[in-house]
Amino acid sequence: MTKLPLLTLITIAGLLAFPALSASANSCGAPATAIHQIQGAGPHSPMVGKTVSIEGIVTFAAGYKGGFNGFYLQQADTEIDDNPNTSEALFVYTRRKASPGQRLRLTGSVKEFHDLTELVGIKSLEVCGQEPLPRPVEVSLPWSQPPESLENMRVHFTRSLTVIEHYNLARFGEISLANHDQIMPTEYLPPGPQAVQQSLRNLHHRVLLDDGKSLQNPRPIPWLNQGQENTIRTGDTVTGLSGVLDYRFGQWRVQPDKQPAFARPKPRPAPPPKPSIDSIRVMALNLQNYFNGDGFKDGFPAPRGAVNAGAHAIQSKRIVSAIKLANPDILAVTELENDGYNHNSSLAQLAQALGNTWHFIATPDQDGSDAIRTALLFRKDRVKPENMPLRLNSAAYKNRGRPPLAQIFSPLAGGQSVRIVVPHLKSKSCRNAKGRDSDQNDGQGCFSDYRTREAQAITAWTASLPVPENFAGTLITGDFNSYACETPIDTFRKAGFLSLVHHFHPCIPGDCPHHSYRYRGEKGSLDYAFATHKLLPRVVASGVWNINADEPRALNYQYAPDLTGPWRASDHNPVITDLQL
Repeated sequence: MTKLPLLTLITIAGLLAFPALSASANSCGAPATAIHQIQGAGPHSPMVGKTVSIEGIVTFAAGYKGGFNGFYLQQADTEIDDNPNTSEALFVYTRRKASPGQRLRLTGSVKEFHDLTELVGIKSLEVCGQEPLPRPVEVSLPWSQPPESLENMRVHFTRSLTVIEHYNLARFGEISLANHDQIMPTEYLPPGPQAVQQSLRNLHHRVLLDDGKSLQNPRPIPWLNQGQENTIRTGDTVTGLSGVLDYRFGQWRVQPDKQPAFARPKPRPAPPPKPSIDSIRVMALNLQNYFNGDGFKDGFPAPRGAVNAGAHAIQSKRIVSAIKLANPDILAVTELENDGYNHNSSLAQLAQALGNTWHFIATPDQDGSDAIRTALLFRKDRVKPENMPLRLNSAAYKNRGRPPLAQIFSPLAGGQSVRIVVPHLKSKSCRNAKGRDSDQNDGQGCFSDYRTREAQAITAWTASLPVPENFAGTLITGDFNSYACETPIDTFRKAGFLSLVHHFHPCIPGDCPHHSYRYRGEKGSLDYAFATHKLLPRVVASGVWNINADEPRALNYQYAPDLTGPWRASDHNPVITDLQL
């Protein structure tokens, strides 16, 4: 990702150290082209390719190392027009230096660079003195006026903004902001035009907080200066944001002229307490590609996941921390390396890291050909498996996919049994998508048709399985890669399954606190606990523990080796369900 180049302005006694151009057309105060004429009232300048002379005030200089090779120039407040649709500023692309508050006269050519209006090919530049900076325009989100009319101008956001995305924080120093948290439309709307339009509205009414640099992988990482216990999370608020409204790489962004203030309305959540000592807790967790190399601290980088043994050790430590703090009795995991069951397998080593009370369910030669698989682990001092484990290897899972695993458990202390099924449906990635599996432009992404066929196969399979005596019901829990109103999830509902998290914590357009995933600034549910109606009376609680999805990727085990606790152990939040059997 390369941003634009810089400017070097050399002044001697207030004048530039290159030949001055003759008076009339190029002296300070002579007639000049107004910047609002260059900007025009449309998305592109009507003067592209023309050579113009302009005067204005430097509002933000980006000529430092790692900057954009230029500065922003804005008309004085007394020189603006009365058309609210025209911007009064532009970006000057040059290697000559400038400083905020200088009034400059320049001659150069007008250019649109990826929809950013610039002055390039600077032929002359004269310092005309110092002036107060133009007053910032007060704005708010949703945009109180079209951002195009404010391009390159000073702005001040009058209301607090919410952090909705920090995926590129470590790589490009960017944070996405909106007036409130944004929810994935297909979390509460059926797939189709309305959901697509809502997603477009979400996208258009946000702004990036940029770090004013063109560097990749900036160090130190911007905005992460408050310590690991108080770092930036989505849902945090930002106040006092002011700076230049810039447009780069298809997004409106603010290059701040001062440090904004961050606040956290809600603290990081504590692990949910168990309802009682005899309740059975089931935890579903996507492990975000838990690969252990060859199992002997070698074989790195693995095909997925950790790049070296040290990173894997950190990943394992955080995952174990999350599991132990949640204190489950049964653990349903996805995105686990599909490498068998011997002592150097990822599954065996995860169980070993959890402690002597933990064991796992083995289904050798039934786990499919994918690089990752689903698995079940359990506390052998709390529950015991009943009958043989089963994998679904027919229908949609005949030739590909990650076969779901089913196992019946019962409490050691006595009580009813429950069947736990752990699936991991096909992702939304469009790689190799064809025909009905390609993106249908309805908000569901790619492979919705295949995920629906997987859902049909799972519901038919569970309905066909034998029911033992003293059976409480079935719980299907794992990663479904589908939001709550999408077709695959509807398939489970029609088959008589109830989403327990949504039952206890409904997700509505303005509020979705129990989300499990966040993608491009929108949050929603990809991970579920589905129960048969027979099991529902035995369900005490079900919810999401928000330890991962709202934490920045900058804190994951590849970037932040010194982070302690469960934070960013994965990219999905775990789903926790308590049963009274």
